Amino acid sequence: METNEFERAQTFQFSEIVDYAPGAVVSRTIIKKQTGTVTVFAFDKGEGLSEHTAPFDAMVMIVDGSAEIFINKIPHLLHAGQSIIMPANIPHALQASEKFKMVLTMIKS
Repeated sequence: METNEFERAQTFQFSEIVDYAPGAVVSRTIIKKQTGTVTVFAFDKGEGLSEHTAPFDAMVMIVDGSAEIFINKIPHLLHAGQSIIMPANIPHALQASEKFKMVLTMIKS
């Protein structure tokens, strides 16, 4: 049975899962379950995600570079090694002031 998930029992580094692409956002799903997902993203400088909401809490962990994350229009500048939780049903957006990679963990309840 083929899946889009990452291989089990293999070591890896989040920062090496996806490569940067000029003018693009690249992603790869690590785990996808009914209860939530873990996805790695690579954003080129100037790319982002427009303001939106999600019905579940989502945690962002920056693994390379830095990003500006807006939660309810309040900016938060995060650097590699830092994380933030974006609460369910609260508008949020992301902007790459420089290229960055992040891990997005979404927990469904």
